[in-house]
Amino acid sequence: MLTAGIILAVAAVITLWAIGVYNGLVRLRNMKDEGWSGIDVQLKRRHDLVGNLVNTVKGYMAHEKSTLEELAKARSAAQNASGVAQAAQAEGMLSQAMGRLFAVMENYPELRASENVTQLQNTLTSLEDEIQMARRYYNGTVRDFNTRIEVFPACLVARQFGFTKADFFELENAAERETPQVVF
Repeated sequence: MLTAGIILAVAAVITLWAIGVYNGLVRLRNMKDEGWSGIDVQLKRRHDLVGNLVNTVKGYMAHEKSTLEELAKARSAAQNASGVAQAAQAEGMLSQAMGRLFAVMENYPELRASENVTQLQNTLTSLEDEIQMARRYYNGTVRDFNTRIEVFPACLVARQFGFTKADFFELENAAERETPQVVF
């Protein structure tokens, strides 16, 4: 009778531990998903801003059609990206295209003087900072989540319930990590 009680107590402790680990993993997964949602919102704002930027400079840069088309194509690819890795790659291409546009824009004094372009520049700078903060939060939650599902003995529960490692939101090219600089 005493042995049965000890076995039940040990089983209860193990069950409660497993429930606690599972709930912790779910909490971390939800924080990771929340972090991605924050990045997604900021990237949507960025895509909208890039569209406004393209429309604003079109009239000034009619003969720079290829630069504008490249930016529009990169924006479309970024909007249609699915998953963290594909989104990071598409956002990197968008950053490079924006950098090329800003380099070309320096050759247009009337464009540099445009109040709309200045406002877009300021908004873009602020938005890039917000994206960076959202990326840091997301990557921090991914780090915590991945660590939790890999450490023993929590990995036993994670494996049992199908928790898998999440991808970090990283830019592949070091130049893409820099905020696009707009100098007028």
